[in-house]
Amino acid sequence: MPELPEVETIRLGLIPVLVGHRLARVRARRRDLRVALPDDFGQRLTGRRVESIGRRAKFLLVTLDNDDVLMVHLGMSGRLRVVTPSGVHSHDRGAPPLAAHDHVVFTTEAGAEVRFHDPRRFGLMALCHRERLAEHPFLANLGPEPLAPGFDGDALGLRLKGRKTSIKAALMDQRVVAGLGNIYVCESLFRAGLSPKRTAATVQGERAHRLAQAIRAVLKEAIAAGGSSLRDHRQPSGELGYFQHHFAVYGRLGERCPGCTCDAQRTGGIRAIVQTGRSTFYCPTRQR
Repeated sequence: MPELPEVETIRLGLIPVLVGHRLARVRARRRDLRVALPDDFGQRLTGRRVESIGRRAKFLLVTLDNDDVLMVHLGMSGRLRVVTPSGVHSHDRGAPPLAAHDHVVFTTEAGAEVRFHDPRRFGLMALCHRERLAEHPFLANLGPEPLAPGFDGDALGLRLKGRKTSIKAALMDQRVVAGLGNIYVCESLFRAGLSPKRTAATVQGERAHRLAQAIRAVLKEAIAAGGSSLRDHRQPSGELGYFQHHFAVYGRLGERCPGCTCDAQRTGGIRAIVQTGRSTFYCPTRQR
């Protein structure tokens, strides 16, 4: 599932194509996404001008000129691909035909298309008035944004206080911190030197400050790299992200971690355990 850096990368890629432009046509080619699209979905969006594109956790928030907000969640395999009038790339001779899993197509007055492609159909789209957005069930119970100015060790410590679950499970809970997923939790815990098995409530004071700093640093670096492309993620241009080439522990079972001075053959290197149904990668020597 795309995590915060992937969604933020997509947001940034859509801004020059959509913001300030009017939607000349919106086609829902298939309505049965995770939440079924209403019959009048295309009609409600057609003719509207895009005022801004924001993000909350893993949701894209497209604000229109009538104060409606289009909420988009990419699910497990969703992508938003930009096709310009001259094609995806400058050497293309024309826009490629629509694919079988291009379920929603947004066409701007300038002729650009944004295609929502989702083979597994776990993604969703919903409309909500801007004044009621914070109360929407998708957003109402989300925790703080880790890249917001107020997110620091003190704020994180408060969210973790009294929690008896593991720190890995706590960070995966969107009510604790918004937007984090398996990849960036593993990477952040490694960078902070904290074991994923540690009880969340024990991450206070200096530990919480280390972890908050690590989370922010990892997310910023991942966004700068265009996110991580393991299976489905692509930037709106179609390009891959490349943060996966900088993973310290995720997916590197048995390898040495960065800066490792251990004998990986003797210690087993990076290990993997299953927590809350997901694989956790960590270094037992450097994470306590």
